[in-house]
Amino acid sequence: MVPLLAESAAHNFQMTDKIVILTTCSNETEAEKLARLLVDRRLAACVSVIPRIRSYYRWQGAVETAEECLLLVKTARALFEPLRAALLGTHSYEIPEVLALPVVAGAMDYLNWMESSLEAAREPAGE
Repeated sequence: MVPLLAESAAHNFQMTDKIVILTTCSNETEAEKLARLLVDRRLAACVSVIPRIRSYYRWQGAVETAEECLLLVKTARALFEPLRAALLGTHSYEIPEVLALPVVAGAMDYLNWMESSLEAAREPAGE
């Protein structure tokens, strides 16, 4: 008998407070700057940079296209607002993409690593 997906997933995964934020930027130099900023401030456990994507979008009444870099930012829901503020304060775009997607399940070892990587950002000042 083959176990149901939900049954086998329950043994390996759990519901989480983690999110993945999608953001794009104009080039790899900016992508590296944003990635390092977020990880250095412990607002992200990891930022994966995918270079050379092609985006199509409507801007100021016209359909535009641009080569961009996509950043996959792994973080926690509680850090969304400070992370969003850091992106908006540093990003070169007038209206940067900042979309949060929930992580409904994940490998426990990875989730634990994320949690330990983000802990310092959640501690109150002075501790």
